[in-house]
Amino acid sequence: MRKPIRASAAFLAALALALSTLSACSPQSQEPSSTPPSPEPVSSAAPTPASTQAPASAIEEEGPALAGLACTGSTELAYAKQFAISHFEGGYVLLTVEDGSRYLTVPEGLEAPQGLDEDIVVLRQPLSDVYLTATAAMCFFEALGHGEAIRFSGTQAKDWSVEYAQQAMASGEMVYAGKYREPDYELLTAQGCKLSIQSTMINRVPEAKEKLLELGIPVLVDYSSFEEHPLGRSEWVKFYGALLGEEEQAQALFQEQEALFAKTEGLPATGRTAAYFYFTAEGQPITRPSGDYITKMIEMAGAENLLAHVEGEGKSATVTMEMEDFYTSAKDADVLLYNGDMTGQLESLDELLALNPLMADFKAVQEGNVWCAKREMFQATLEMGTVVSDFHKAFTGEGEPELLYKLS
Repeated sequence: MRKPIRASAAFLAALALALSTLSACSPQSQEPSSTPPSPEPVSSAAPTPASTQAPASAIEEEGPALAGLACTGSTELAYAKQFAISHFEGGYVLLTVEDGSRYLTVPEGLEAPQGLDEDIVVLRQPLSDVYLTATAAMCFFEALGHGEAIRFSGTQAKDWSVEYAQQAMASGEMVYAGKYREPDYELLTAQGCKLSIQSTMINRVPEAKEKLLELGIPVLVDYSSFEEHPLGRSEWVKFYGALLGEEEQAQALFQEQEALFAKTEGLPATGRTAAYFYFTAEGQPITRPSGDYITKMIEMAGAENLLAHVEGEGKSATVTMEMEDFYTSAKDADVLLYNGDMTGQLESLDELLALNPLMADFKAVQEGNVWCAKREMFQATLEMGTVVSDFHKAFTGEGEPELLYKLS
């Protein structure tokens, strides 16, 4: 069973937090005013490629603004572009998500400020009674020491790989409350659910989201899967650190991940080609769009992604391909990587062929170079360096991956 990741030295954490708050809001926002402060984009903590620095448009438009409160700073983000964190006097923190949603954390013992915009969702600390369907976020709650904040799970006990979630489901501290598309509304309302944290899958069933809101349950959509850089995905630990009032620890956790990820940089080119995908029950191929963090990790691991040309449509983390295009593009791939999270892990090549018999023509199938990603890979958001290393092992045949296994 995988061990939770722990924070490093408190001094480094405090230093990182102090540096992060130096990126304060514009000068005029330092004094209370009835006029909201000018929007300020999230700055980057270190020189990074331009593609990792530009904030998402919705975040840039909203900017840090709270009527009557002085903005004291904005958390610096090195890779993440799908959220922003702004700090205000009194310890209030405003979190802005890519879709424009805004959430204000209110420190324990304080009241929400007067005159807030109607769209701002007020979340009181300590956070509790959360309904979590975004499984990738569970590792953040565990690592930050606040697993108890999750009371309701959108994932059944057998499908969890995060140790805390497994134990909490077994003890009854966390209960199953239905999948994202079919929440147990009666259970959630009867037991006082205070917040629903959803993956972007909820956008496919707007009626479920609307029903939760109608029942007075705020909805927060986790856009970590939309991050272009793998460390952008890990950097969401800062978002959840702010949500839980654990920003120093979140800074330390992210620093650890940066150090671990740095060890995977400069992996030699393998000369291999790869394709990452899964099949629907109807045999339709699904992959990730060009520029996605999965695509980047394949390249970082030293292989060429033969599906890198596939463009996404709108706000979707996946792309449905025509079988003809998939066949033409991936038939000669040296290695196939199968997403075992969406429709279940495969046990054999025969199961893959049962989903789509045309796979028998694929080079990787014929040569036995098909790897299935374990569910743990998608719940281990703080282990992107491990994923890159595992991809490299699959491409070279050197070493035993932790989060992948070969189909035979």
